[in-house]
Amino acid sequence: MDFNRYREVLAERVGSLTRPFDDAEYDRRRQAVVQRMTVAGLDGLLVTDAADIGYLTGYNTFEVSVHTALLLTVGGNPPGQAVLQVPSIETGPAVTTARVDAVFGYRWEGADGAVGQMAGIIADLGLTGRIGTDNWGPALRCGFRDGLATALPDQSLVDASGLVDAVRIVKSDAEIAVLRESARITEAGIAAAEALIAPGVTDQQLAAAGAAALIAEGSEFMSLQPIVTAGWRSSVIHCNHQRYTVASGDPVFLEFGSAYQRYTAPMMRTRVAGPVTDEMQRTVETIRAIHAALLEHMRPGVTMDQAAAAADAALAPMADRAFFSGVYGYTVGLQFPPSWVEGSGFIARGVEREFEENMVFHLPLMLRIPGEWGIGLSNTVRVTAGGGEMITGNDLRLEGIERA
Repeated sequence: MDFNRYREVLAERVGSLTRPFDDAEYDRRRQAVVQRMTVAGLDGLLVTDAADIGYLTGYNTFEVSVHTALLLTVGGNPPGQAVLQVPSIETGPAVTTARVDAVFGYRWEGADGAVGQMAGIIADLGLTGRIGTDNWGPALRCGFRDGLATALPDQSLVDASGLVDAVRIVKSDAEIAVLRESARITEAGIAAAEALIAPGVTDQQLAAAGAAALIAEGSEFMSLQPIVTAGWRSSVIHCNHQRYTVASGDPVFLEFGSAYQRYTAPMMRTRVAGPVTDEMQRTVETIRAIHAALLEHMRPGVTMDQAAAAADAALAPMADRAFFSGVYGYTVGLQFPPSWVEGSGFIARGVEREFEENMVFHLPLMLRIPGEWGIGLSNTVRVTAGGGEMITGNDLRLEGIERA
């Protein structure tokens, strides 16, 4: 059978699988996006980021490198539709996981066919006004957008970047509960890796132990694989395990994030395979001061710039000696590979967005002494009226592990 027949048979024999949230939660999300579409004067919205599609419909797959598009409509005939376009190899996940009004498949090996198909869908629904696209999103292909603009001369494609993010950035109570379970699994993975830290152990062995524990505790495929670096390699940002043998005195950096219902609550921890030096301890005290400043400012009405300014003041004693990325926090939630970063908000200088209750951020507090070592300690934190509330349970301590 071809993929169209496969879709029909699968719908008959399997139907919809249980989604992470109830219908009311998905209705709330979709209605919030449609409301913003109405304010923006959009007739339709093309959502092309897999995480945004998953957030709005429950769609779940491990193949997110292909073109996929969710068309949401305000007007048209009938109005208020959600139509999912996927490549032929994704018709299975689309039929069984996505809560939409219709699914259309195009030939995987002929991605240019997606343009004509979507143009036909838009015409059939009678959409004649402005259609939003996520021009700054990583998943919108230039060929797809340009092709649609040519195929739909009577419609206007306009930039609607950030429209879905504005809804996603504030988490529901149901999402917070899922993030707490992700945090539990994340902590189990870090504990398993930490238990093996000793001179002579490889970063591969530590990553393997952590990954095994994450999966055993309930993690799905992760948006980022476990990150393990040690010694001088921990001073190089975005390195990962690569057959390095831990030496006596090496800091060992662990950054894990389980995926539970695709939601990730990451955490960083560093341990030393030997004694903790005075400079390492000073670094940890600086990180703890930054963390405290952030938690104090993570409350409704405070801007992300103000929180970052307070964190800058805490960083000042080490600002010239250690490298820091400049981002004190980024939003997390539902994601797919290659990253658990949601991208809807950043705690950094110049970001004037105010915190709102139930925003959730990972605070990636890692200071790196180039060519020597790096120390990272972090938590995933929820914004509350009383300040930041930790979802992960990192005590932000640096311990030396004396094992032969």
